[in-house]
Amino acid sequence: MVNVLVGLATSLIGGAFVWLWERGKDARVLRRKADFFGLVPGETCLVVMGNKHNVKGVATHKEIRAMIEVATLASQLGCDVVTESSDDFRGSNDNRTEYCIGGPLGDANVRTGGHLAAHLPGVRIVPYGPAPDSAAIVVGEHRYLFEHDHVEHTVVAKFMPPEATRPVVLICGQSSLANQAAVHYLKRNYREIADRLTSVERFCIMIKVSDIGTYGFQRASFARDVTREAFAPEAGGPPA
Repeated sequence: MVNVLVGLATSLIGGAFVWLWERGKDARVLRRKADFFGLVPGETCLVVMGNKHNVKGVATHKEIRAMIEVATLASQLGCDVVTESSDDFRGSNDNRTEYCIGGPLGDANVRTGGHLAAHLPGVRIVPYGPAPDSAAIVVGEHRYLFEHDHVEHTVVAKFMPPEATRPVVLICGQSSLANQAAVHYLKRNYREIADRLTSVERFCIMIKVSDIGTYGFQRASFARDVTREAFAPEAGGPPA
């Protein structure tokens, strides 16, 4: 009888340990995910949306899909979500984690342009034009060309403005599809990305989306960690 009770107690203790370990493991996974995305359960995630190129007040379907992906992520991590238009929103993100989605060309997202100028002086975007490097993203000595509907790129940066207590996450793609691809890729691969970075508190990476004609936004990959170059004051250089 004693042996049975001891065995039962051992099984219960073992089961409780496994349950606690699993709960602890789940909590660690969620905490790591929240740390990477800059989100805190119970706080607010601010999503700043851009426009369709040169069309104010109209968001593309793919941009809306990117916003929904961010909102779903924030909700899963216990955050409230509010949205603002880049045309109207001014000021600090303050105590709200900000996700700013969209590139600055054609006044698609003027806030993105402000963030780049203020915090990422090593990143430059070539204006639209007839040249082969039209809409290219230039970071340090590397030039990421825009091959519409074939190969496109997105800058993803995370930084803390000095006047805020929560970070800004910038999703600055060469198209709305590139923005959607970047958010989708981040959600699926944040652990692998985090392992590549020196810090998840401040970083800047390039994401490449390729074979768009076949796979749409779903063939995205990690192109380069450009943190050092992006936060430095130099920009320009020969093609990568």
